[in-house]
Amino acid sequence: MAKSLRSKWKRKCRAIKRERYAVKELDRLKKTLGIDDNVSKDVEMTEITEIATVVDAKKVKEDVKAKQAKDAESRIMTCEKQMEVEGARIYNKKTLRDQYGNYPVWMNHRKIVKHKKGRARTKKTGKIGKRLTRRQKKVIQKAK
Repeated sequence: MAKSLRSKWKRKCRAIKRERYAVKELDRLKKTLGIDDNVSKDVEMTEITEIATVVDAKKVKEDVKAKQAKDAESRIMTCEKQMEVEGARIYNKKTLRDQYGNYPVWMNHRKIVKHKKGRARTKKTGKIGKRLTRRQKKVIQKAK
């Protein structure tokens, strides 16, 4: 497809704009970085005590230790006020219940019902009923 005069003209205008804006962008970047051709390269150094307070390292360490000691005391005070919490719950992998017979909090109610049905089924098949047939009695006697 041939290039129209309009697209050629627009491309030319964009190139001119790019050149013009490049100079402005470069000046803006230099200004943000603090690099300026017009300003002298010498930098005035002022006294550091005028800018910030100078503190000895030993004094800083002592302040930190004092603060940590104070925090430890406040933690002890808050621990006494807090309610005692029971230990972690121990869950049985087979039954999925904890030591109190409760299912985990994250377990869905429908899943609990389904699990209970399945456990009832396994218990039922495992037990032998009160009335046994002669054949079942023979099997039990042979096993003993």
